[in-house]
Amino acid sequence: MNLKDKALLHLKTYRELLTKSGIVVDNILAKEFNYEFNATKGSNRVKVLVYFGKKGIKVILQGDLESKLHKTIDNIINDQQSLDLGNSNFMEPAEYIGSDEVGKGDFFGPLVIAAVFVNQKSKKELSKIGVRDSKDISDYQIKDIAREIQSIVKENIEIVRINPAKYNELYAKFKNLNKLLNWGHSKAIDNLLDNTKCKYVITDKFSKKNLDVVTLAKHSDVDFVQETKAEKYIGVAAASILARAAFLEWFDFQERKGLKIPRGSSEQVEIYARQLVKKIGEDKLSELVKIHFKTFNKIKLG
Repeated sequence: MNLKDKALLHLKTYRELLTKSGIVVDNILAKEFNYEFNATKGSNRVKVLVYFGKKGIKVILQGDLESKLHKTIDNIINDQQSLDLGNSNFMEPAEYIGSDEVGKGDFFGPLVIAAVFVNQKSKKELSKIGVRDSKDISDYQIKDIAREIQSIVKENIEIVRINPAKYNELYAKFKNLNKLLNWGHSKAIDNLLDNTKCKYVITDKFSKKNLDVVTLAKHSDVDFVQETKAEKYIGVAAASILARAAFLEWFDFQERKGLKIPRGSSEQVEIYARQLVKKIGEDKLSELVKIHFKTFNKIKLG
């Protein structure tokens, strides 16, 4: 997403927030160096402008500084900016769906994709409980925070957990990890869009191609954003935590069955897999691992 598109997304977010606050807003106008719209309440009018240029994005309000309308709009915009998590070039929408995945680099275990719908209220509550990139949180904390996230966002969650047997079936069909990820993210996002009627989606970027869900006619009015390290946005961070919690549940279940399986794709994982295949056989092992990994071929050859 270029700076001009980000500026437009800023303004769309402000327009949505002001509308929900009972302020009448005009359609957005595109100018050479900015986007803008007029906001009115009673006899008062304020113009909201978002400029894009070499110095990044700049928000300007034009109107009577002492008017109640100007102060209200200024407060709403400042409140939104406080949720920006330090990114000066992209403002989180007032409400959006964030999605992320866990498990694509692990030989054992599932691939899990989670999508979460957040709004102004839930973003503040998620921030208070310390929601951040799941990679910065311990396994013990993940489970507790995941429960708190579910309590806050309630039914506004979609989790697609692809256990190894299904994963191997899908990989044989797609023959490409990014295509499989595209399928999983699209499935989670599509279901949540249908339930929430949300107009924005932010996904952690894993490919240069758009998600398949972007091409669906029913979502033609939805803005889709794909960014690297998108966990800086609280909705994506919440999705990463829920995905990792579901991922860990699979390992906990295996441990209850007597298999204390290591995570990742290290030499330790390969050693464990070699020992395990001798006990349960190749067919049973393939129900626990991603068979397109080189580790699986090494075990077979060994």
